[in-house]
Amino acid sequence: MSLLRAEMRACRERGLGTARVQYRVGPPLLQPVIDIVKLLGKETLVPAGVARLPFLAAPLVGFAGVILASTLLWMNLVSPGQGFLGDLIVAVYVLTLPSLSIILGGFASGNPLASLGASREMKLVLAYELPFVLAIAVPVILSGYTLTFDGILAFQAEQRAVALHLSGFLALIVGILCMQAKLGLVPFDIPEAETEIVSGPLIEYSGSPLAIYRLMKNMLLFVLPLFLVLVFMGGIHVDSPWLILDVLKLILLVAVVTVIRNTNPRLRIDQAVRFFWGPVTCIAVLAVVLALCGL
Repeated sequence: MSLLRAEMRACRERGLGTARVQYRVGPPLLQPVIDIVKLLGKETLVPAGVARLPFLAAPLVGFAGVILASTLLWMNLVSPGQGFLGDLIVAVYVLTLPSLSIILGGFASGNPLASLGASREMKLVLAYELPFVLAIAVPVILSGYTLTFDGILAFQAEQRAVALHLSGFLALIVGILCMQAKLGLVPFDIPEAETEIVSGPLIEYSGSPLAIYRLMKNMLLFVLPLFLVLVFMGGIHVDSPWLILDVLKLILLVAVVTVIRNTNPRLRIDQAVRFFWGPVTCIAVLAVVLALCGL
């Protein structure tokens, strides 16, 4: 178990972006891929006393949610007009599956530390989902109450990006803070706090299930910024001569996530709940009011 904990700690601490912020060399660019491949080749240990089916199915549920969300986003970016009514709502829902899978896996583990981490994850989800949904309501209102990615992208193409409106800018800030919590990164890495509960919900995972969780986290680091770029920043036009500038918007959001991660201490769960239900929700409500006023 100590070897597994050390390995999980190494996987978490390795990050090229983090190394650059801290002025050190850091790992190779493909280090996350190497770690995942290494985990796939290791034995999957199922401790005694776990609920076997939910324990092994939980990583697949979260991974499926990320794949489905990525498919919805790229379908609208690569083939505009191929979306369906309410695809925005579907994307918001499936983006909650990774967090729900962590909660399911933690409670199924039968480990006190895993259960504590799962309960923290549950409270964190309840905290950030309210302001996140309010932030997503802003582009819906500005684009004429459309619930499709196509409608939001068409509105931004005809006028300007949602983030260039005052309400959209405030909503984007809220979205970035909620994205940080969805990714489980500092200062919102409370459920997996290694110095407190030794990776929390993932403490009993090893081998392929742990690799799937790590792959899910790495994919989220791409899918969530892509979601915000599509909804608030005009999307990415793959057939446009300005493709490089569109990609830079995605890179900018990832850079912001990395800077927040490396310049803030971890919060307690009660502090995180107060933060999201307090100032963040107030900013989100203000953004919705401004959007209703057309600002």
